[in-house]
Amino acid sequence: MTARKALFGIGVSTALDAAPETLRLTVQADKDGLDLFTVSDHPYYGARLDAYAEVAVGLGATSNISGMVSVTNLPTRPAPMLARTITSLSALSGGRIVLGIGAGGLWDEIVKLGAPHRTPGAAVRAMAEAITLIRALSGGGEPVTFDGEFYQVTALEAAPVPAAPIWTGAVGPKSLAVTGKLADGWFPGRAADWLSARYRESRPIIDEAAEAAGRKPGDVATVYNLPGLITPAPLAKTRDDDGRWVGGSTGQWVEELTGAVLDHGAAGFVYFPPGESAAAARQWAQEIVPAVREAVATQDQLARPS
Repeated sequence: MTARKALFGIGVSTALDAAPETLRLTVQADKDGLDLFTVSDHPYYGARLDAYAEVAVGLGATSNISGMVSVTNLPTRPAPMLARTITSLSALSGGRIVLGIGAGGLWDEIVKLGAPHRTPGAAVRAMAEAITLIRALSGGGEPVTFDGEFYQVTALEAAPVPAAPIWTGAVGPKSLAVTGKLADGWFPGRAADWLSARYRESRPIIDEAAEAAGRKPGDVATVYNLPGLITPAPLAKTRDDDGRWVGGSTGQWVEELTGAVLDHGAAGFVYFPPGESAAAARQWAQEIVPAVREAVATQDQLARPS
């Protein structure tokens, strides 16, 4: 039996006025041994940092943690240039980059940047093309010619850098199918977790598409965006009336996440501290994450045949 190693990350702010504190939080997350920091991508808002500028600075200030834009606003970042951004960040950071990608959502805002409006179907087709082209432009090899519906390149040199993992934030059936066919990981939309109807209804679509493409369902990891309070004392209820996780004491978090890994196959968690609280971030990284890692490793060790 192979020991499971879940990833643990933290979501950090993109607010311009919070930039110094956000960088401190990212550096501390690296020192605390977290695997990943993530930032959102809303370039149409003037009070937000550019997501890839923030990731680049964060990677430059750290040594081990990986960075990811969760998820890249694809309509505003053409796939060939996005490929160059990702391979450049990979080369500069020693491979510490994950490509999060989405089809696009806030179209009234997106078009303000001059990007064309796409129908939901076209947006998903563009995402599939982008994933295919970005992979082709990584890893060296022969020059790439690609004549797609949305992207065209001619004899374009591929970067001699391995392709980064690609995770999507897919929600609809068509984008879920693209995820199963082409991606390495998936964030369930709207912070849905392993007990949610969204997960139960969506994950089979990914698995079926993966199998149809000759892949194994396990080739696509499920990583959860996870908000919630870390409370001094245990809560009577750790989920609300709709079944959504609200948090609890350190012990309740450890029990819940250990079960998510062992019983539900969760591959990772990205925590979003309430109000971007540095204290909650420390508790997550220094108390909850090490305890979950230890509990999972212990259970895996006990499950191994003697």
